[in-house]
Amino acid sequence: MRLWSALVAFIHGFHLKNVRGDLLGGLTAAVVALPLALAFGNAALGPGGAIYGLYGAVVVGFLAALFGGTPSQVSGPTGPMSVTVAGVVASLAAVGVPRDLSAEQILPLVMAAVVFGGLFQILFGILRLGKYITLVPYSVVSGFMSGIGVIIIALQIGPLLGISTRGGVIESLQTVANNFEPNGAAIGVAIMTLGIVFLTPRKISQWLPSPLLALLIVTPISIFFFGDTAIDRIGEIPKGVPSLSIPSFNQYFPIILKAGLVLAVLGAIDSLLTSLVADNISQTRHNSDRELIGQGIGNAVAGLFSGLPGAGATMRTVINVKSGGSTPLSGMMHSIVLLIVLIGAGPLAEQIPTALLAGILIKVGLDIIDWGFLLRAHKLSLKTAAVMYGVLLMTVFWDLIWAVLVGVFIANMLTIDSITQTQLEGMEADNPIDSSDNSAIDDSPLNTEEQNLLDQCSGEAMLFRLRGPLSFGAAKGITERMMLVKNYKVLILDITDVPRLGVTATLAIEDMVQEAKINSRKAYVAGASGRVKERLSKFGVEVIGSRKDALQAALKDLNK
Repeated sequence: MRLWSALVAFIHGFHLKNVRGDLLGGLTAAVVALPLALAFGNAALGPGGAIYGLYGAVVVGFLAALFGGTPSQVSGPTGPMSVTVAGVVASLAAVGVPRDLSAEQILPLVMAAVVFGGLFQILFGILRLGKYITLVPYSVVSGFMSGIGVIIIALQIGPLLGISTRGGVIESLQTVANNFEPNGAAIGVAIMTLGIVFLTPRKISQWLPSPLLALLIVTPISIFFFGDTAIDRIGEIPKGVPSLSIPSFNQYFPIILKAGLVLAVLGAIDSLLTSLVADNISQTRHNSDRELIGQGIGNAVAGLFSGLPGAGATMRTVINVKSGGSTPLSGMMHSIVLLIVLIGAGPLAEQIPTALLAGILIKVGLDIIDWGFLLRAHKLSLKTAAVMYGVLLMTVFWDLIWAVLVGVFIANMLTIDSITQTQLEGMEADNPIDSSDNSAIDDSPLNTEEQNLLDQCSGEAMLFRLRGPLSFGAAKGITERMMLVKNYKVLILDITDVPRLGVTATLAIEDMVQEAKINSRKAYVAGASGRVKERLSKFGVEVIGSRKDALQAALKDLNK
């Protein structure tokens, strides 16, 4: 019944007038996805694994678009998911599965975990857990994503030098140190790749993505100068479309089940965060629970067809929307294009050097790291910085899921402690603070002068009043209202009654102000004082004196 509802929603969301935009968006997203899918497959499963990344991009991309709840989202293998699959391989090796098995031999065990991950995601959607998964503090998300970026970079050091590695970060780096015999040809290929992905002018990369440009330039050069044997290459790729293959559920069941849960949680977080990005740039609202069901169907079926698990891919989604994609047709088109490439270009892909893929992934890893927040977190809040850096280190050196769980727990405890202190201060002043509504449109009457000023704005000014301590939970409410900004010429955000402002909520206010500027609107943040004003100033958000001052400034702007 839910699948039928998803199909009906897709049909209702399909507009003939946007077919051209969807086809162009899907084609552009496919061009970006091709080298990344191959690179993620190779990173996750080692030699021979690149093709399974492409299988995953085809299956997950098509089904997640068809049944998901974010119309413009493009799904496929991502950094966090490929890192987790690599961790599954390492976990199996730790309990006795031979390390020298090829991707094809270890594949049934890994795909069992992928199927379980998809089924868990479907269950999350049915239980309507989507709204809770996105309520993660920004410090935890930032630390986790930066940790994923560090892992990707660390795991690619070996392939970049032409040294074969397996396992996690520590084991991979130990292998490089113990067998340090760099391959000059591989290093040459890697340097050329890094040069292309970092130095390609924007005017060129917006038409031909730099990872694809690296594939087209470096692969022929490597064949001409180094031949077939000097460096490691992707190797033989199965001919034709992926075939149905029942995974092995009998052996190592506890590890496979745990790995499936990890894949489900990470895929859910990854996808729903990308859904929020898609909402902001397309001015729409996604359905979190249906998105989880769509991602779950895609991953469960991908596991049955030997495909790497996927999630909503931020870069591919943004490119899709900017190229004109706005309905599920764009995500499905992206998969169809990749399927055509899979059928026709397999022999050409066999010659791609693994060092080239490592160079592409180094760029991916650096892009995933949240440099903007990483370098300024300690200036904003030492507690926030400690949580973020702690999650980063736990992600890299311990466990992905436990890093998020511990980070969320500590962040929540710090928030509760801070709110409790604020409430106690209010009680001492005989002025208790109502924190039951952390983000609400003002429903209390303005004074006569303020009301007159608002009336003179003739409905072209939007006034929000935020009340009580604002934590990461309030940030979601602020973010959801960002799409309303374009309907008004002036935005006034009254935070006079906000005694505390969390980092995530501050970032949401910063985004709202920037969104207004992007839409050529005026935005005023009014009434902040003390620590709230100090925190906003650290983020570069200007604060006007009072709500009355903001209304006067708005009227002046409208009368220009």
